[in-house]
Amino acid sequence: MTNFADRLVAAIQRCKTPTLVGIDPRLNSLPEPIRPQSNAPSPEEISQAYLTFGKGIVDVVAPLVPAVKPQAAFFEQLGACGLAALAEVTQYARSQGLLVIMDGKRNDIGSTATAYAHGFLGADQSTDLTSDCLTVSPYLGEDSLEPFVEVANANGNGIFVLVKTSNPGGGRFQDLIADGKPVYRHVASLVNELAANTRGSDAHPYGAVGAVVGATYPEQLEELREAMPNTFFLVPGFGAQGGGAKDVAGGFDPQGLGAIINSSRGIIFAHAREPYAEKFGASRWQEAVEAATLDMIAALAADTPAGNL
Repeated sequence: MTNFADRLVAAIQRCKTPTLVGIDPRLNSLPEPIRPQSNAPSPEEISQAYLTFGKGIVDVVAPLVPAVKPQAAFFEQLGACGLAALAEVTQYARSQGLLVIMDGKRNDIGSTATAYAHGFLGADQSTDLTSDCLTVSPYLGEDSLEPFVEVANANGNGIFVLVKTSNPGGGRFQDLIADGKPVYRHVASLVNELAANTRGSDAHPYGAVGAVVGATYPEQLEELREAMPNTFFLVPGFGAQGGGAKDVAGGFDPQGLGAIINSSRGIIFAHAREPYAEKFGASRWQEAVEAATLDMIAALAADTPAGNL
């Protein structure tokens, strides 16, 4: 069974870009042609719109990028019909050759953590939510991560653990000093140990356990790249949250590997912002998604080691 890090590296090298597209549907931001027409749409109507939107994004980006990242919460808030839409988008993306990183930020201990892990990271097609990777919170401790690592690695899947997040308030806890260093560095040390223990190919140093490190903290991103040589980074915060290509450059190794850079709103709702709004508008929203994706690919190639891919 192929190690997740090997699959991720292969997908990035095939596409020659570390661009990751987040699928975060928001009702009021959907392009007009697929937005529900009623003033008070039902959860079923919204779910159908999210399904159409999600599959439409996949159709555009599948030839361009290695992976997509559905945000589970936007689907889960709609109940069973939303979960059904999330499942269909997930499996459709995988059928089109994309790796799916489920952004669920799960965490628990013991059998509950194991249940979460099997739900998202079990054997291929064991559930309709089976994904290639899952985001996980570390703050219940090492024993809360172990079930996710075990299930993921047994099935050729992976996890990304929250280490230094992109939100402004993250530092209130993550930057606290304990035993002479910030809490996020303690988490980073554990994550890199888990990554080193789940390495696949000798062709690269990375394991199946990765870290979420935000683009909005470029100095810490560079610091953590040096401190975590076996850890692949998922880097949120590009685009709408203010991070640019130069901000994420420190997350890569010299070969252009070691990081996958996420943009969600900046790509999927490109039809509503310039320069794409004037050129494409809502009626050509998929063309706007394609143009924004290609612009991000070009920016990463120009201003980061990803240009070496």
